[in-house]
Amino acid sequence: MPLSGEAIRMMNYIDDISTTLRRILALSPTLSADERKRVGEYLKASSPSADEAMAALNLK
Repeated sequence: MPLSGEAIRMMNYIDDISTTLRRILALSPTLSADERKRVGEYLKASSPSADEAMAALNLK
């Protein structure tokens, strides 16, 4: 069954998120320990989270 345009668009969003996470992983070693902690806390507090998105897709 072919995917709808909306499903393909959402998959492209996921690709964008993956690219962003790769950038975070690549750049995190350049930060100080305090900066890594603050960025990590910021990421943890972000909403909605990947877990919320997966729950909406009934994957959790």
